[in-house]
Amino acid sequence: MTNGARILLAVALAAVLAALLLPAMPQPPEYHDFADRRAWYGIANFLDVVSNAGFLVIGLAGLAIVARPQTVFEHPAERWPYAIFFVGMVLTSAGSAYYHLSPDNERLFWDRLPMTVAFMSLIAAQLADRLAVRTGVALLLPLLALGAASVLHWRATERLGWGNVLPYAILQGASVLLLLVLAAANPSRYTRGADVYGVFAIYVLAKILELADRQAYDLGHVVSGHTLKHVVAALAGLVVCRMLALRELRVPRP
Repeated sequence: MTNGARILLAVALAAVLAALLLPAMPQPPEYHDFADRRAWYGIANFLDVVSNAGFLVIGLAGLAIVARPQTVFEHPAERWPYAIFFVGMVLTSAGSAYYHLSPDNERLFWDRLPMTVAFMSLIAAQLADRLAVRTGVALLLPLLALGAASVLHWRATERLGWGNVLPYAILQGASVLLLLVLAAANPSRYTRGADVYGVFAIYVLAKILELADRQAYDLGHVVSGHTLKHVVAALAGLVVCRMLALRELRVPRP
């Protein structure tokens, strides 16, 4: 086992232990209290709803890039994690728009589930790029199942009256950390490998905008932080699109 693989395993185990041992944390009700509630053209929470179009447009563009013959993949199976990543973006567009029409926990499930598809498949893609193709492809379905399980667990516990969003939150944070560990400890077989740092930077900026939802809206009642979060978060997919479109094979591996 390589040092990079050992670090990844340690991060994953730490995340699982934290999710199991820390006290349950229900979804705060105020989470659904977004700053911009304006309805335009008969659509409630208009800007928070339509700002999800970026996920749809970039997701479809990414699928086209993955499918085109000239996009460089040393092994055909490497297309699958990236294809599912962009499918996750398309589904996030629909799920998030549905949630923001009438925010509550039941609808939030359909926002979070496709996001785990995008997070987990991107990890699998980077495992294939940086460790071994077989490893990344073999772990794709287990990672997707793990992501779905964290959201299903949260919804089930909410319905039972003792909601616990902690496993989902830890999994999301661990996913970002795993991407950084992979990038730092294992060079990609392709050029443009450092582009994954751009995905991390966009994630951090999106989180800041999410936390500054009302503050951004109060600056002039033009646009809220959460609307801007959607726009910025979609750019992570654009970074992956650009990486795939421009990269070349550098170091062949098994």
